[in-house]
Amino acid sequence: MRKRGIWLAVAAAVALAGAALAFPRQGQVPIPSDREVSVNVPDKPSSDELKKKLTPMQYHVTQEAGTEPPFQNEFWKDHRDGVYVDVVSGKPLFSSKDKFDSGCGWPSFTKPLAAGDVVEHRDTSHGMIRTEVRSKGADSHLGHVFDDGPRDQGGLRYCINSASLRFVPVDDLEKEGLGNLLPLFGRTAKAAPAPKADSAEEVATLAGGCFWGMEDLLRQQPGVLAIEVGYTGGKVPNATYEHHEGHAEAVQIRFDPAKTSFEALLRFFFRMHDPTTLNRQGNDVGTSYRSAIFTHSEAQRQTAERVKAEVDASGKWPRPVVTEITPAGPWWRAEAYHQDYLIKHPGGYTCHWVRD
Repeated sequence: MRKRGIWLAVAAAVALAGAALAFPRQGQVPIPSDREVSVNVPDKPSSDELKKKLTPMQYHVTQEAGTEPPFQNEFWKDHRDGVYVDVVSGKPLFSSKDKFDSGCGWPSFTKPLAAGDVVEHRDTSHGMIRTEVRSKGADSHLGHVFDDGPRDQGGLRYCINSASLRFVPVDDLEKEGLGNLLPLFGRTAKAAPAPKADSAEEVATLAGGCFWGMEDLLRQQPGVLAIEVGYTGGKVPNATYEHHEGHAEAVQIRFDPAKTSFEALLRFFFRMHDPTTLNRQGNDVGTSYRSAIFTHSEAQRQTAERVKAEVDASGKWPRPVVTEITPAGPWWRAEAYHQDYLIKHPGGYTCHWVRD
């Protein structure tokens, strides 16, 4: 009887903890409609792709708005330094610096890394009124947010399913393309130096609008050995997608000069984007989307000036070419979820195509 009583007490404790996720706090008022946010996910992977990538629990939580068991999940009592990313897209969502022990049996955070990356929905399921939170890009169900968090830290509690997250330890941030988040943990992110060119390899850095489409078309060119997307041309250190003022979204290409040339890449570059729209490419507007060639040598600068002048004089474009030509500076590699984006999300957004 005594053992049975102990187990009943444990079961009651778990049930109470589960209620924290399922029910609004006593006295909580209905969520006003202006807190609801619409999510547009034109590039979300298909269900078949997600079932191959995710575990059954991860799929149930992120795609079916399920809830994992309390106290029996991966991160509810994890205290390591690092970042929690969307298990579907890899986008960083929460920091261990904002994690606290709420006693509910699920990971709890006082805030997301970027407010715009976690969106809210009015949830009236199960006869209750709650605020569901989902990731903006992948539309993954994450959990719910309540107003019973630490008052001195904003008063919110983001109660999140472990199955919706993947943890990246602070020591692995740079390796996973998240070095820009190192300052959160008192560390300094380093600008990635351009690879040193040798007889078998050269480097080109180009900007011409959203780097997803640039990367996807340029990677297919003969002689291209590797390509990555990032930020360059500005003065903001530790540039990120959210904070890269003055930088252009750009691609850095490593290529084999025995199979292609810097000039050949430039001529293709001037066909795959509109070099006559100042600080704009398609629907994307702003200096981030400017047309630019960042040269790594005097020979590259001379080639760039010559090719630009020839394209401008060719009459193929109805307006003057406004592509800037400037020496290459520090390169800040973009977040992991931006790398190979259109390979991960076929049919995703792009404003680039090859002209005749």
